[in-house]
Parts: sequence; structure tokens; C-alpha cells
Amino acid sequence: MGAKYEQPNLKLPSEYRGGFESNGDSALFSVKWREFFNDPYLVGLIDSALANNFDMRIALKNIEIANRNLRINKSEYLPSVDANIGTVNKQYRSKDFYSSASSKWYDQKGEKAPESLFTYQSQFSSGLSFSWELDVWGRIANEGDILKADWLNTQETRNAVQTKLIADIASGYFNLLKLDAQIEVAKRNLSLNDSTLRMIKLQFDAGEITALALQQTESQRLLAASMIPELEKDIVIQENALRILIGEMPNAIERADSLSNTLVNFDEQNISLGSPLEIIRRRPDIKAAEYDVIAANADMNIQQIMRYPQLSLSGVFGVNSMLPKNWFNIPGALLGGIAGELTTPIFKNKKLKNIYEVAKIDREKEELNFQRTVMEAVSEVSNTITTVDKQKEQLDLSNQRVANSQLAVKNALLLFKSGYATYLEVITAQSNALKSELDLLEIKQKQLNSYVSLYRALGGGWD
Repeated sequence: MGAKYEQPNLKLPSEYRGGFESNGDSALFSVKWREFFNDPYLVGLIDSALANNFDMRIALKNIEIANRNLRINKSEYLPSVDANIGTVNKQYRSKDFYSSASSKWYDQKGEKAPESLFTYQSQFSSGLSFSWELDVWGRIANEGDILKADWLNTQETRNAVQTKLIADIASGYFNLLKLDAQIEVAKRNLSLNDSTLRMIKLQFDAGEITALALQQTESQRLLAASMIPELEKDIVIQENALRILIGEMPNAIERADSLSNTLVNFDEQNISLGSPLEIIRRRPDIKAAEYDVIAANADMNIQQIMRYPQLSLSGVFGVNSMLPKNWFNIPGALLGGIAGELTTPIFKNKKLKNIYEVAKIDREKEELNFQRTVMEAVSEVSNTITTVDKQKEQLDLSNQRVANSQLAVKNALLLFKSGYATYLEVITAQSNALKSELDLLEIKQKQLNSYVSLYRALGGGWD
């Protein structure tokens, strides 16, 4: 009874829109995360996170719960049996009650039945009872489909947590390396400013320049010096954030010495991005969205089944007596019975129909959500491909800018010593050099993050 699930038409394009073509044989999404990252410190952090991160551990507990629910569903195909170890039932009535005392009870006791609070009924029983619903229309089977979809959903949730966790750790680790590099740039620039300040002081003492030149040079030096404690603060905060991700108390993080593209295995010429169809089989969020549709489809079937007749069997076997002394008198106290029940709803004020229609609409809603998730995933991959390509161009331009600004600082100092440049030109050149080097490190970090984002967007990182 009900409709079988069929995957909707997703109208996928044949290829991604992006800024570069990949013609390699190795699919990026199929690369294991241990092979994608080259840095042993980063791999160690990820290993610790997968074992100790609280979100990962919660996801595993959810999988255990879903697995237990599946076992419960399988047992519903079997009859349920209950044991009545012992029941004592005594009811008392008085003369105004529309009945009379049980003469048998008082005759056996050799007593006269009273008029008030006489024993009206007395039972002592033990036995076994069972009930069994026959799954004629497949209600239990459809409930099993819902629970199976939930179980698979928890698996994909765990995979999604892992891919996000790996990406977050990689991003934080790259940020830490960037901060290390930036603090080195700041210290180097501070040393350069110290040299310039000493030179300016000599010229001021010789009366060749004004006090304004000395003050502006000192301000430039203080600006470079103030960056160092700010960066040191950011380093501690980032280290603590990484420690939280790996489930440990705040502490320092061991790391590599430099920020470079060699931290990840990404070669545009030797990788394949695959097709949009493949991310449906890979991305945890897409698979989870489809399992939601499957569960909604099964629930719709259940609501349809509830409008049809239900067949069940029940029975009881045990002992029952009026007097305690005859409780286990065999065969006199034996009790047995079996019943078959076929019930069907007749008039429910259209409640069952409307519940079914709501379930049907909910299934359509989950299908729309599935289609939207697929569309957003394809768009995310396309955006990330473009980002990778354009950041490569930005990196080339930024390298040229750093080389040019460093040359400008060198020439400004030489010209200043020769009297062909002012102190303002020296300060401006040093300021531009500092900014260009810091910007270069930002772009390097963004490029590494874009590689990780593309790897994750294609469905990699969970195996």
C-alpha cells in the first residue's frame, strides 16, 4: 500500500561553471583526507579531533540511538507477550447497589451475606497474554523505512560533522601560520623602522631636518610596534579555539614553520572535479536531504494505510479463581481465550483524510528542500572553483606588489641618504611595504582555505 520512493528529476548540468578546467584522472573528492593534507601537525590535530571532539561524539551517540530504534521496529513483526504474575481483585458493594452479594462466596465460607460492603466480586489470577498485529498493508514496513532513513541520516550527519570539523581545523591552523608569518613581518618592519629612526635622529641632531620629521618617524615605528601584541593576542585565541575543536583544554599548538601551498595536495593539472551528478552520491547534506524525502514518503504511506482495515490477534492463558485456595487448582482454575479483530474506520470527520493530505504535502515540501540543497551545492562548487582561480591571479599580483614595495623602500632610503628624497617618502614606502606583505599573507591563507572549501564542497573529507 502506498507509493514507492523515486528520486525526483534534479535537472543537473553536465559540468560545473568555473574559472579553470580540470582534466586529471584523479577525482579530488575521492582523495582521503590524510592524503589531502601534507602537514603532519595538522593531520595529528584532525586525528585528535575525530576522537575527542564533542560534536563528533554526540553524532556517534545519535547513530547508536537510531540503531536501537531500528531493532525496535524489527521486533514489531513478532507478537508481544506479557506475563501476569499475580492479580488480586476484590470489589465491595452495599444493598443500594443494583445487585446482590455473591451467594456462592458466602455459602462456601459458611457465612450469611451482609447488607453493606459485601464482597461483590473476588478474583485471583495469573497467566500469559499476547497480542499480534498482522502487517497486512505494510504499516510496520513503512515505519521501518522511516527508521532506516533516520539511521542513514544520522550517518550522514556524522559525515557532515566530520567534513566541517576538518575544514574548521584546517582553517584555524592556516590562520595560525598566517599570524606567525605576520608577526615576523611586523618584527622585521619594526627593525627597519628603528634603523630609519636612528638615521632621522642623526640628521635632526645635525640640524638638517625639523622635529616634525622625527615625530612622524617615531609614530610610524610605534604603529609597527603596536601590531606585535595584537598579533600575539590573536595567536593565543586561535590556539585555544583549536584546542576546543580537538576536545582539549587551552594550550599551545605545535605547527609548521611557514605558510605555503605545499600544505595541501592540490594540483589543477592533475585533478578532476567530476560531474554534478557525483556530488549527489558524495555530499552528506544532499544525501541527508534525500533521506528526509524517503522518510516523508513512508510517513505518507502510513497515513494512507491508517484509512484501511487493521487485523490483529490476541489471546490469554492462565489460571483464575474466586478463592485464594483454588488459585492454582488445575484444571478447575484454567483460563484460556483467543480473539481475532478486524477493525476499520467509518466516520472520523475527514480527520484521517486530512492527516494523509498533510503528510502528502509534507513529502512534497521535503522534495523541494532536497532539490534546493542540490542546487545550492552545485552553486557552491561553482563559486569555489571561481574563487580558487581568481585568488591565484590575486596571489601573482600580490607577489609583484610586495617585490615592488620592497624595492621602493630600498630606493627611498638610498635617495634620502643622498638628499634626493624626503623623510615622508621613506615613511610612505615603509608603510606600503608593511601593508603589501600583510596582504600577501592574507591571500595565501585564503587560497589554502579555498582549496579546502572546494575539497569539502565536492564531497571529500568524510572517509
